[in-house]
Amino acid sequence: MATLEDVAELAGCSLATASRALTLKGSISDAMLRKVRRAAAELGYRHAVPGGKSGRRLVVGILIPSITNPVFSSSLSSIENRMLMAGHGVLIAQSNYDPARELNAVAALLNEKPTGLILTLCGAEKSGVLDLPLPPTVLLHNRPTPHFPSAVTVDNFRAGHELTAYLRELGHRRILFLSGSFSTSDRAKLRYDGYASAMRGTGIDPLPAMQISFVGDYDLLDLSATIADRKPTAIIASNDLLAFGVIGALRREGLSVPGDISVAGFDGISLGRMMDPPLTTIEMPDASMGAAAASLLLDIAENAAPPRHLEMAYTLRRGGSVRAI
Repeated sequence: MATLEDVAELAGCSLATASRALTLKGSISDAMLRKVRRAAAELGYRHAVPGGKSGRRLVVGILIPSITNPVFSSSLSSIENRMLMAGHGVLIAQSNYDPARELNAVAALLNEKPTGLILTLCGAEKSGVLDLPLPPTVLLHNRPTPHFPSAVTVDNFRAGHELTAYLRELGHRRILFLSGSFSTSDRAKLRYDGYASAMRGTGIDPLPAMQISFVGDYDLLDLSATIADRKPTAIIASNDLLAFGVIGALRREGLSVPGDISVAGFDGISLGRMMDPPLTTIEMPDASMGAAAASLLLDIAENAAPPRHLEMAYTLRRGGSVRAI
């Protein structure tokens, strides 16, 4: 079992310095703090104070929009596994796609003095989180900004463009984009922008997006008025859970998928493959993105690595929920 002496030797410092770094008591430089913490993580050392009580545990804070969405739970699982290997605990908060709740959640995470943060924000460029004193921070699913230069993303604009172009190749001209509110998800807005670009690129004006709340009962979604007014032959939902709600709403109207209206989504969650017909969707590398975000944060926090943007690949998964017309 590793000892404090082992940690100090590996970090190249005194026992007193190693103790200050692990208990967060006393003065110590940021560089030495990272060095000691990295040594402790590599050795699997856990500090204890007199009396047998554990000292402050090294933790990272994670903010996600919703823990019930498989996209974020998959990323979260990968982050937790990576942090466990590095000797860090994980603190989790969710915003429920609410900018005000997002701000309060991050403030609560900061009270625990985390090593760093991994954040999925409603909108990275306008978030109230910008005004908080943040430790090393990595965005997950949000594009980098001048304030948040470290991020792990996919190209949501290009994904929206590719999915729309695929439907256009199948002959669809009236394609409706159904989304959660753009004010609570910049990812959804980028996907819509890609849709609009692909439509215009083929000489067709895009339909205005139908925006609803991301937090709600998708099984009660009513599309009767929208279908009668806009007469879509295909509907793109901004995520797979919403696509499932769309399919249910269409069937309640007596319409078949894809016989009457085609449906596609984003995320590629496993439930979509088990549907009948299987959902056509943009499959995101959620687990890989979570692991990459965790590794990037540790590299920045413990090794003083420069911030960087990692863009990961998505896949268009062709299912049976769309057809040629």
